[in-house]
Amino acid sequence: MQPRISMITLGVDDIERAVRFYEQGLGWPRLESPPEVAFFTLNGTWLGLYGREALAKDAGLSAGDKPAFGGVALAHNVSSEAEVDAVLARAVEAGARLVKPGQKVFWGGYSGYFADPDGHLWEVAHNPFVWIGPEDR
Repeated sequence: MQPRISMITLGVDDIERAVRFYEQGLGWPRLESPPEVAFFTLNGTWLGLYGREALAKDAGLSAGDKPAFGGVALAHNVSSEAEVDAVLARAVEAGARLVKPGQKVFWGGYSGYFADPDGHLWEVAHNPFVWIGPEDR
């Protein structure tokens, strides 16, 4: 069986701004790709950025208005509470909006939320019970 990679694609209003945010702002490794799309390799998956209108058209939908909350949050897991705060600060410095500062949460971990420049919601979390990052931790 061939190895498989899951991919998350975010529709963005300004591809150049979104690339700057993820590549320069958050420091995520970008893969070579054509100018109308950008791919970033993550641990076990890829992140794709594609024009919002083009993504809606590809899915046979209308881009419409963005909802305030679309019922989806992406998660970025890190190895400590201090790293949660550092990633949140880096995201805000790169143009994100802080939605919820890092704090102890009901399930025993520590997390906070930011919205990227296109409004996509990201949770940054530290789970002291289970590490779900790369195995070479």
